[in-house]
Parts: sequence; structure tokens; C-alpha cells
Amino acid sequence: MDDFKPISVLVFGAGAIGSYVGGSLAHVGHRVVFIEQPSVASELRQRGLRMDVSLGKHGVEAEPLIVAPSSIECAGSLKEAMKHGPFDIGIFAIKSFDTAAALEEIKPFVKEMPPVLCLQNGVDNEPLIAAALGSDRVIAGTMTCSIARRAAGDIVLEKRRGIGIATGHPFAERLQIALNSASLNAQLFPSAANMKWSKLLANLPGSATAAIVDMTPAEVFAHAGLYDLERHMAHETLAVMEVQGIHTVDLPGIPVRALGLALRLPPFLARPVLVKVVGGGRGGKMPSFYIDLHAGRRKSEVEWLQGAVVRYGEQFGVPTPANRLLTETLLALVRGDIQVAEFSHQPDKLIDLFANMINP
Repeated sequence: MDDFKPISVLVFGAGAIGSYVGGSLAHVGHRVVFIEQPSVASELRQRGLRMDVSLGKHGVEAEPLIVAPSSIECAGSLKEAMKHGPFDIGIFAIKSFDTAAALEEIKPFVKEMPPVLCLQNGVDNEPLIAAALGSDRVIAGTMTCSIARRAAGDIVLEKRRGIGIATGHPFAERLQIALNSASLNAQLFPSAANMKWSKLLANLPGSATAAIVDMTPAEVFAHAGLYDLERHMAHETLAVMEVQGIHTVDLPGIPVRALGLALRLPPFLARPVLVKVVGGGRGGKMPSFYIDLHAGRRKSEVEWLQGAVVRYGEQFGVPTPANRLLTETLLALVRGDIQVAEFSHQPDKLIDLFANMINP
């Protein structure tokens, strides 16, 4: 490409999303520095990245993309990473529960930090980043691809979709060009709120419920009682969006407007759309809530997803009992206050809790 202009990128996190985005940029010649835990950074420095992005097309196993260790830099701390600066853009590709720790580490380097593209789930991370760096140094974003991490530096693309970038920042259009030079299908959105809340709405169905009752999202949607709980949860989310004047928008590869419209239909008409939009977007993997809980991790992003609906509902006077039940129950399981076996394959227990909550 004669007009190719490489950018310098600082990627916070080399998990599934960070490896995919940062690795794709490095593969086409952009300068990429990852920040990860020292042990992971050491592995990446030795092995580089392996990215299976073939999607198994036509039954042919294509060769994975290999990003050699010499093509990237991997730092075990921000202090170490900043030695490789300056940077054009930072990318937050970490879990929402790690945002506060990352921003604490950034404090001594605020003046040197570039603007940050936030690809995290939820709607509360951008305000936190803006409070730490200034509103002129945060770009709202969203990732709609489904990516699995097999090991450090080894990821597989399960569903190719794209990246959303909110307009309004001077670097947004150049960032879109850079991401698209790496075939990442970046699209611009004029409203950060519409984009982020639409992704939140698409993230919610089947996620927390599947983790709590130890069932697949397909099994959740097939169960009449759980499906009713899911509809309540989604309707509450739409009500919280509407009271704020936020609208659903289609995201790269995800027809969120169809999801919003379907949720207003009678249940027997809505279910096929919900299964297609939500189930089809996950590829072959279970929701991250499920993976984190059943791997024994003591953290969950449910506070930043269903929990956000509850918080904004309280702020704007919208009742959110289904979101509250799912948030509180999953957090209790994560903390160990309730044993994982308590609800495993026992959906009626969760349904009874919800019935008692709305009809005390």
C-alpha cells in the first residue's frame, strides 16, 4: 500500500482481544507494544503470537498467522512499556474489573499517555479513563468478533465481525484506517452511548443465566421459565436505555436493532430472532461469565454489565429486578457465598427466586 502510514500502539492486555487486535496490526507493519503480567510478557517475547483466523472455511485448515517475537515488544509493566514510546494510541483490551488497577499504574505517566481506545465491555470504563486522562484522551470502542484464547499468545478467531469506534476524537478516522489496514473491519459511530449500550444489550442474553444454572445459552432459551427471565432482563435494559434517550444501533456483524424490535414481539415470535442474533454471535464458545466462574476465578464482569443496568436503573427510576437477581446471584457464586452446585442444572431454583422478588 503506497499510502500506508504505520502507527505506534500500546496494547493493555494480551488476552484474546488484545492479541487479535495488536497481533493483526503488527502483522501488517504497525509498531505494537503489549503490557502483560511479567510471566506472560516473557512467553510472548520468546514465542510471539499465533493467530488462527481461518475460521475453518471450506473444511481446509489454513496456516495460522505467525507474528514473530521480533515484530512486537512485550513489557511486564507500564514503566517498562513507556520506554518504547511515544505512542499514537493506547488500546484497553483488559477485563473491566482490571480497569481501576490499570489506571492506578498510569498515574505517574499521565502526561506521556496517548489517547486510549476502550474496547472493553460495559458502559462505565470510558468515564473512568476520562477522569484519569482527560475527556480528550479517550475514544469509545467495541469489539464484536468472537475470539478464544488457547494459551498465552495463541488465539483462534471464531466469528469475524469487526470493531466500532466512536467519532468525535481527532484520531478516530486515522485509527479506523490503521485497523482496516489489518482487515479488522473498523466502523465509525457518531454516538458513543448508542454504540456502547447496543453492545451491552447484545452481551446480556444468555450470559449470566447460563453461568448460574450451568447450561448452554441454547438450553437457556429453550427453557420456558429461563426464557421468560431473559426477556424481563432485556426489557429492563431497553427501558433504562430509553429513559436516557439512547437508541439501538446495528454493530459490525450484529443486528442489534432487530434484537431490540424482536424483544417487543410476543415470546413465540421473539425467540427465534433472539437465538439467531445472540447464539450466532458467540461462535462455539460459552459466555465469558461461565468460563470465569467455572474456572474458579474470583472476579466477574457481571458488575459492569447487568450491574450497570441496575445502577442506571436506580439513577433514572427504572425497576430492574431481573438484572439485580442475576448480578447478585452470580457475584455470590463468584465469591463462594453460594456453592456452584446450588443452581447447577436446577433452573427452577433461579426462576422461583425471581418470582419471589417480583411477587413478594
